[in-house]
Amino acid sequence: MLTYALILVAALCAGALSGIIGTGSSIILLPMLVYQFGPKQAVPIMAIAGLMANVGKVISWWREIDWRAFVAYAIPGVPAAALGARTLLVLPSPWVDAALGAFFLLMIPTRHWLDRHKLHINLWQLAIAGAVIGFLTGIVISTGPLSVPAFTAYGLTRGAFLSTEAATSLALFVTKVATFREFGALPLPSIIRGLLIGAAVIAGTFIGRAVVLRMSTHVFRLVLDGVLLCSGVSLLWEALTSVG
Repeated sequence: MLTYALILVAALCAGALSGIIGTGSSIILLPMLVYQFGPKQAVPIMAIAGLMANVGKVISWWREIDWRAFVAYAIPGVPAAALGARTLLVLPSPWVDAALGAFFLLMIPTRHWLDRHKLHINLWQLAIAGAVIGFLTGIVISTGPLSVPAFTAYGLTRGAFLSTEAATSLALFVTKVATFREFGALPLPSIIRGLLIGAAVIAGTFIGRAVVLRMSTHVFRLVLDGVLLCSGVSLLWEALTSVG
């Protein structure tokens, strides 16, 4: 019970962070869920929680969604996410841990490179990004450090960015949950856990909305890098201890 209480508190904090910077809930929670349930169950549980979290963000920012960007990103992203989720289910558990950890760590220099070059993309390039990021999302759950620069490079900021990123993530998470369910990776206990964690994340999301316009870009970058570093190291450690 203490473990579940800690996870729910972490989910509330993760939801608040996600509501502020547009990503982060999965990055914070996934290492805890991997440690408690193993990667093959942690990823589907987090998929349900992530689905619910994005419902909260979409409701919170509904009027500001850029529907053209949503369609361009989601149409190629949805089938790619299904393919990524299916790929995840056939990988050995230590490989999943290692892939998750390495991905989070690699996102730190990748995100800084994208920020420095200040890329500008059009609708077609956003669609290509949706396909690539959608596949990665199916495997590693959290690709916020990639989707954030993709949508900002398209020109979305603040509410428009948060709402559109959440709406596209919601479409990808629905696909992943359906894929996990189809292949028997979401038994009823995992669904219940995902719903409970997701409810806590949603509550945190609405807390985060109240301060979304107050966080400086510098603080945002420091927080995101710190979360990525801690989560990546912990997942790699889990992979090493599993192999050992």
